[in-house]
Amino acid sequence: MGASLAASAEEHGKKDWVQSGPHDSGQYNQFPEETGFFQRGGTWNSEYGQFFLDRYSGKLLEHGDRILAAAEGIFQETGAKLSGKVAGIHWHYRTRSHAAELTAGYYNTRHQDGYLPMARMLGKHGVVFNFTCMEMRDREQPENANCSPEGLVRQVKTATKTAGTELAGENALERYDAGEYAQVLATRRSDSGNGLSAFTYLRLNKQLFEPENWRHMVEFVKSMSEGGRSRLPESGSRTTDLHIGFIKTNNVKEAALV
Repeated sequence: MGASLAASAEEHGKKDWVQSGPHDSGQYNQFPEETGFFQRGGTWNSEYGQFFLDRYSGKLLEHGDRILAAAEGIFQETGAKLSGKVAGIHWHYRTRSHAAELTAGYYNTRHQDGYLPMARMLGKHGVVFNFTCMEMRDREQPENANCSPEGLVRQVKTATKTAGTELAGENALERYDAGEYAQVLATRRSDSGNGLSAFTYLRLNKQLFEPENWRHMVEFVKSMSEGGRSRLPESGSRTTDLHIGFIKTNNVKEAALV
């Protein structure tokens, strides 16, 4: 990678850029404004910073393109639906540099849309853009970290719609409350950008089957099946005929929603 970076710098006629990467990016637990690279007027927005970040993210996009081309060759004509998981890195999203995303190789800043190239790369191979943190709300995040999962999800919905790429989602945290499900229902709709073609519910465990948690899940599943248009009740004691059963096949038990 170092040799590749050096060669690219020389191609641009910038021999002074032949180095291992930014040296003013700080340490892992530092905030953006404590570093030279990520601060408001930092190196990230300089000619060198733009060169490095474009090169860094470009290499990851090229790698993803090669992996998806291989997968496409293997699974074509099988009927399998492929999706690519993209992490929801919402820390420091409200800052100009989007430091956490840049560090991960997602070239997304206040001046640069880093998710549109990802959406186009996935769409090129007919792969679903699978995104996380669909249940998270800004007001629940640490104020000092400038998080915005809601803003991030909106950007991804817009990027996938622009690219014509299918969007799926999943939750990030272990939660069972009506507020979480209501947020997913809101992001499911296509009022702004792409709607969700599929949703994966994560963190399944026995706590889900406690009466109140299970009631919320049932209402959520029904609302999702109806297109996410109905509102979830905040509380109540209604019962449901949706239950958990077990299918026995070759001495293997598989849980199934019925």
